[in-house]
Amino acid sequence: MASDRIFGLVMATVALAYIASATQIQTSFLSDPVGPKTFPILIGTVCAISAMFMVLKPDPEPEWPVLRTFAALCFAVFVLVAYAYALKPIGFMMPTAVAAGVLSFQISPKIKTAILSGLGLSIGLFIIFKYALDLGLVPFPKSWMG
Repeated sequence: MASDRIFGLVMATVALAYIASATQIQTSFLSDPVGPKTFPILIGTVCAISAMFMVLKPDPEPEWPVLRTFAALCFAVFVLVAYAYALKPIGFMMPTAVAAGVLSFQISPKIKTAILSGLGLSIGLFIIFKYALDLGLVPFPKSWMG
């Protein structure tokens, strides 16, 4: 129980620091309708609520995952960091398809399902972010676009 409470308090502190840093983001008069602050503040709020739930209602007997699970989590973090670095030079569609496909394969090791999940998420998220939320996403490398 103590480990859940300690982790919850640490995550709540990190979430509050994340929200505080998100409020410091400078906005220009030509920013997106949602604005650059809204999404990070929303993520920080969800994280803070989840962390407080862990503090208030910890698991009585937490089961720590085996070493293989930690390795899979480290690989997933590596994929997401690589995804973040690939977005600007390669655009949104390809890195999203690859990252979503790899993570989908990690959840359920079926190649066809992973490929379809990656492509579907890439296309679906692009449509939602670009047209429903009116965000300025670049789908492919700028050199391909002329």
